[in-house]
Amino acid sequence: MAIRIVRDPTAPMRLTVEIDHYRLAMEISAEDGGHAAGPNPHDLYDAALGACKALTVLWFAKRKEMPIENIEISVTRDNSQERSGTYRLNANAKLTGTLTQGQRAELMQVARRCPIEKLMTEVKTEINTTWVET
Repeated sequence: MAIRIVRDPTAPMRLTVEIDHYRLAMEISAEDGGHAAGPNPHDLYDAALGACKALTVLWFAKRKEMPIENIEISVTRDNSQERSGTYRLNANAKLTGTLTQGQRAELMQVARRCPIEKLMTEVKTEINTTWVET
């Protein structure tokens, strides 16, 4: 599957991200020259972590028939040292349901092993960018 990103001509710095049949707007912040009409790339990166944690926990809880009612993951970033090589994400999880302390502890371990966290922290990513002639 290819993800396609195309400039949206209705705004100077807005893009349309096409993932399968889904579309979403992306833009940089107003202070960087955009109109803040959508999340920026860092927002999507951070959101990928939170969504993966939530989906991984829900999948595991369903498989183990745990009584989870709701999950909320809040991700905050500290990018103050990004240029020197450290990008910090803090994920806070809130669960509701009649879960035991043991189940909560097990689900926290599952959340810490979500595939996106592993991808962000344990995998070497290689990126190849080329120009395609029009």
